[in-house]
Amino acid sequence: MKAIACIGYGPPEVLQLKEVEKPTPKDNEVLVKVHATTVTAGDAEIRRGEAPFLFWLGIRLMIGLRRPRKALGMELAGEIEAVGKDVTRFKVGDQVFGPTGMGLGGYSEYKCLSEKRMVAIKPSNLTYEEAAAISIGGLEAYHLLRRANICKGQKVLIYGASGSIGTFAVQLARYYGAGITAVGGPTSLELLESLGADKVFDYTKRDFANNGETYDVILDAVGKSSFSEMVSLLTKRGIFLMASPRLSHMVKKPLVSMFSSKRIIYGAVAWKAEDLDFLKELIEAGKIKPVIDRTYPLEQIAEAHRYVDEGQKIGNVVITVEHNNKN
Repeated sequence: MKAIACIGYGPPEVLQLKEVEKPTPKDNEVLVKVHATTVTAGDAEIRRGEAPFLFWLGIRLMIGLRRPRKALGMELAGEIEAVGKDVTRFKVGDQVFGPTGMGLGGYSEYKCLSEKRMVAIKPSNLTYEEAAAISIGGLEAYHLLRRANICKGQKVLIYGASGSIGTFAVQLARYYGAGITAVGGPTSLELLESLGADKVFDYTKRDFANNGETYDVILDAVGKSSFSEMVSLLTKRGIFLMASPRLSHMVKKPLVSMFSSKRIIYGAVAWKAEDLDFLKELIEAGKIKPVIDRTYPLEQIAEAHRYVDEGQKIGNVVITVEHNNKN
């Protein structure tokens, strides 16, 4: 089968199309014929070999010291081609989607996933390309907003609102009845309004920091805001959510808690299978939707990574996987 091998850590050119052995599902696994995957910011960071200083060695030990041992790809959508003898939740022909976990592997024609992992039936109103773009951004946004106990009437600022996490966060905050100020790229403002933002700001102009507003919840979806500035924009008991905290943020967190009633929340995402089902229900009800910027075939994976590296994508970059009759 075709798969994208990462021959080393570095620029997009380290991603190369290879022929590898097609996997066979274990007793508790399903074999997914992948129709679509995505290029997330996390995929690009792994390819470049980047990781927070405190976690660098641990991540390299899990993924590979000199190069990633497996194909990248953190989420996928496809059709179940085979099931192990102990599988009860799924059958051959089911259309599914979900994250691949630390095993990665979305950049391939076939991927085995444990039945016990977060795999769900694809929303009936989405294509494979759209369904592939749900898991990482949607689950991260839902997890963070849920930890803040976001509720109706709160004022929420979403920084980095035009990315994968941000576009889902805007829609979820709207679903919960919050008032939303979205900060995104200059070409994304109209989209953010259509997703439910009450006010939109171009991050390059920084107007959002000088409008006199304070917020009950601030979500930095990209890890690029000023920590001190975001904390200053919080209400007395406001909550600052960080999807990608830096080491300096971790150092400052105890000081904020010590000298104020404000809270800083970050950390590993404790996703559950029911979270994926919840997102599916919202999508099928027309409450939220994935946003797709560009679509590339698997053979153009390096070009897709180059685009993501520019840091200007709006929503998600999707990779389509075509199959031939030999598979």
